[in-house]
Amino acid sequence: MTNKLAIVALCGLSLNAFAEEAETPKDPMKMSAELGALFKSGDTKSTDIKAGFDADYEKDLWRSSLRFDLLARKTEIEDENGNEHSETTDQKWKLVLQTNYTIDTERSNYVYGNVSYDDNRFGGFESQSSVSAGWGRRWFESKTGSFDADIGPGYKRDVARSKDDNGNEVTESKGAFIVQAQALYIRNLNEHVEFKQLFVAKYATKSGENSNYQAESSLTTKLISTLQLKVSFKVDHNTEVEEGKENTNTQTGITLVYSF
Repeated sequence: MTNKLAIVALCGLSLNAFAEEAETPKDPMKMSAELGALFKSGDTKSTDIKAGFDADYEKDLWRSSLRFDLLARKTEIEDENGNEHSETTDQKWKLVLQTNYTIDTERSNYVYGNVSYDDNRFGGFESQSSVSAGWGRRWFESKTGSFDADIGPGYKRDVARSKDDNGNEVTESKGAFIVQAQALYIRNLNEHVEFKQLFVAKYATKSGENSNYQAESSLTTKLISTLQLKVSFKVDHNTEVEEGKENTNTQTGITLVYSF
């Protein structure tokens, strides 16, 4: 009889522990920071730094995300007197904020608002900013992945660099109405590896105005519970650029990501 009572008591404790664990609320906030560096020596000495910060918030009918990316390069340059000094030869950063609000009981359709700002110190555009709002849908969601896509009208402003008659650099600001479309595919290949594919199109509605297309592929491998290794490849294409500038720029990165 005593043994039976002990077994019943143990089962009760186990059920209580399981119930407490099941009732533990899910943290609505997820954040991560990434950092990578490349040091070159020899004929050319330079230091490349790539950093980023992501924050995601999901609670009830709201889902918000913030993305920040930074790339900086310093190169050792020799002046006329043979003295070496460090000079910034590349620097750009990007900030994207989006908020979604679910509008149906199946939690699939949503309305969104998106704000983006891209600052490039040495590119064809000094800065590119946009704002957009519209409709989106989570087309599928499972334990191993999800696919979201949205579309809506918006407005963007490009601050372009050019040369005046004297060869001096000047800036020119151009605004345009756009149709913005986005798609994000996430797939967990296994419990340690995650694949992401993002595509963003900002299509200018008038002929001759600059349209911007961006794509990013990334593969993240978990090293320990809070530390991951991320490999990413980005493509940034502008249809209208100044003479001497490339329409398409690419960026490959390898960074360590810390989640908290």
